[in-house]
Amino acid sequence: MKLNDLRDNKGARQSRVRVGRGIGSGLGKTAGRGQKGAKARSGVSIAGFEGGQMPLHMRLPKRGFNNPFAKDYAEVNIGAIQKLVDAGKLDGKGTLDHASLQAAGLARGGKDGVRLLGKGSLSAKLAFRVAGASAGARQAVEAAGGSIELIEVVPASEKAAAKKNSIKKRKA
Repeated sequence: MKLNDLRDNKGARQSRVRVGRGIGSGLGKTAGRGQKGAKARSGVSIAGFEGGQMPLHMRLPKRGFNNPFAKDYAEVNIGAIQKLVDAGKLDGKGTLDHASLQAAGLARGGKDGVRLLGKGSLSAKLAFRVAGASAGARQAVEAAGGSIELIEVVPASEKAAAKKNSIKKRKA
């Protein structure tokens, strides 16, 4: 056997069918779409329509809801922080806040700030400036000799509204 003798198995590759190319092709004129109507037109298929029967997506029950007031915290475990401090990737001196945890790659997202969680153990004496902390995380940080300062993060949309209101008050 030679490399130039290699071929696909018979029938492994099929050329695409060119529809609407004359009566002799067997798929001319209506191109296999039947006669007129919405399904014969391009770009139209009635998604979810079940012939007048109640569609599946409407038969199924609704569950839950999206809370528009829910806070979005970047949740960080103290064990992960200790790992980075031990590896020398996170400086334990100074105050650890959202920006420093984000730079270290711990806090992803969290437009309402960082929330410390108590999974893992902490031996380094660290000072935190975060939006929230669980009871276990607070105990672990204080047991290691550190401190937690809680701050209230104001979302950008609320800042804009507050600024708008203060401008209106100045004009009045």
